[in-house]
Amino acid sequence: MKNVLFLSLGLVLTLLGIIGAFLPVMPTTVFLIGALFCFTKSSPRLENWLIQHPKYGPSLVAWRKHGAISKKVKCIACCSMLLSFILVCLLASMPIPAYIGIGLFMGIGAYFVVTRPNAPVI
Repeated sequence: MKNVLFLSLGLVLTLLGIIGAFLPVMPTTVFLIGALFCFTKSSPRLENWLIQHPKYGPSLVAWRKHGAISKKVKCIACCSMLLSFILVCLLASMPIPAYIGIGLFMGIGAYFVVTRPNAPVI
């Protein structure tokens, strides 16, 4: 049962990662990291497929081995969070505490991304 749960979750996360590859507002790699974790516990074949992927495999291996994120991905992630926050502030009508909460949440996410080791350029 646990195997089926991890496999199902891995497939959902992979689908979200694929969607994120085409939509600029959704991340790709974070979903694929989650999928890789799930496939490690449920499907060696799908785990290997992700690791061998020509575009995303190197990032996944760098994360798995070193917890590393490339400088380019760090920049994209932080700029995307900043742009998203600016758009929320301009387009949404919410109480001030909601803006503060969103800003703190995104700031914590950006801090986490920036403090990861740099992945080697491939």
